[in-house]
Amino acid sequence: MSQSLAFAKRLIAAPSVTPATGAVFDELEAMLMPLGFAVHRFTRGEGEEGSDEAPVENLFAIRHGPEGSKHFAFAGHLDVVPPGDGWTSAPFDPEERGELLYGRGAVDMKGAIASMVAAVAEVPQAAGTISFIITGDEEGPALHGTRALIDYMNAEGIKPDLCLVGEPTSVNRLGDMMKIGRRGSVNIWLEVDGTQGHVAYPHLADNPLPRMIAMLSELNNLHLDEGTDWFQPSNLEITEIDIPNRAHNVIPAKAKARISIRFNDTHSGASLARTVVAIAEKHGGTARPVISGEPFLTEPGAFSNMLAEAIEAETGITPEPSTSGGTSDARFLRAVCPVIEFGLCNATMHKRDEAVAIPDLDTLARIYKRAALGALAL
Repeated sequence: MSQSLAFAKRLIAAPSVTPATGAVFDELEAMLMPLGFAVHRFTRGEGEEGSDEAPVENLFAIRHGPEGSKHFAFAGHLDVVPPGDGWTSAPFDPEERGELLYGRGAVDMKGAIASMVAAVAEVPQAAGTISFIITGDEEGPALHGTRALIDYMNAEGIKPDLCLVGEPTSVNRLGDMMKIGRRGSVNIWLEVDGTQGHVAYPHLADNPLPRMIAMLSELNNLHLDEGTDWFQPSNLEITEIDIPNRAHNVIPAKAKARISIRFNDTHSGASLARTVVAIAEKHGGTARPVISGEPFLTEPGAFSNMLAEAIEAETGITPEPSTSGGTSDARFLRAVCPVIEFGLCNATMHKRDEAVAIPDLDTLARIYKRAALGALAL
């Protein structure tokens, strides 16, 4: 059994539905310590009084190279989404069937972390400094995860030169896509208040629904942009409409809705929030925006070229540099240093019977080894 496969099985076998703590971090620490890494683990998010937040565990591990050497970071998460029902085998009992390894987290992203560790085992310490930035809070709110790790690094004066996030970016074959950026995300909760009343006496009530409909119509018809060289057009989607009204003859007192905007770097979360707030107020409503992340782009250059060459050397494929897809913790790490995402095929992530092609684990480890050596030599 290869190291990548053995490590992946150990991580999958430690249940870690978000937010993750405990056993899965024990396993990773046990893998890294023999390789010369100093491991720091800490927990955030434990209930302030009156809070129902579950604790989140984070891990930062570093192996220092020679003084003055470059610092390359691997980043990722050990938490996974709930497995759901209908699995062919137990989701946290890793099972090989043919050339596939089944288990929750196999591709998102315990398999990638296993390949990272296997890769680093082949990188001499003299090549430079390597670290692992690993959270247990990526699949959830992400309030106490990578942001807390960045706080820790800032407090310790630790700053990587480059960072590679192991999200499952490949689409049809390992190596066909890497992410050099991501769009931003903002969710906005909308409300319009009215006055409840009988439908037969509308003059005694104030129906909020026509105003909510007009507001949503204007928002839905907004033309945000045409996209850019690296980003697809921004899109605004109505994701929820809630009219709490169980009686057919009652004009409701309130209308609620939610929209989600994924946006490119022609906007900021704040600028879009201002636009929506103004439209909501125009129609007599209110808007409460929550910005999940800003767009970012790691301009194509030495880092992306080096990674592309590493991928092509092991797969024969030239990866497409892309900014598609949802958000990831790279949205936080980009404030620390240039960051690119590259990992396994994403076809089964978040699905039942999540599975990784076993040969891809070893191939990914070789790519990560090349990437680490290349980044430390840039």
